[in-house]
Amino acid sequence: MNFVIVPMTSFHFDKIKEKLLEEYDSFWNPSVLESELSNPNSSYFVATTNETILGFGGIWKAVDDCHITDIVVKKDYRQNGIGSKLLEKLIQEAKQKNVKSLTLEVNANNIPAKKLYEKYGFKTLGVRKKYYNNTDDAIIMTLYFN
Repeated sequence: MNFVIVPMTSFHFDKIKEKLLEEYDSFWNPSVLESELSNPNSSYFVATTNETILGFGGIWKAVDDCHITDIVVKKDYRQNGIGSKLLEKLIQEAKQKNVKSLTLEVNANNIPAKKLYEKYGFKTLGVRKKYYNNTDDAIIMTLYFN
């Protein structure tokens, strides 16, 4: 599958905002994502073809750490390596910001995502109980840079 990863702009946001919850499974509402695009500490990227936004991901920089806020792939395009490429881009972006680590939370029930992060060297640091919808636990994972 051919796609490119580019910085997210308001053009991309406008293409996905109405379909964010149903087609992308994002836990954020569109207004939160839109505000992130103007946050100077955030960096967001989209995986896109000429016609379709296949997914997106973002990080926040906080002192000497970056935090992955979201990696979301459109439901119809999952299992095509898009999430991996977005993760690689976020790792590259974090390294360029000269931080010591990259941290995230992942739903304890999301086994494919946990395996993806482990494949890229993320280590489990702890658990946030009932983090998602006051029901599911979140696993805290971190990738340390040398």
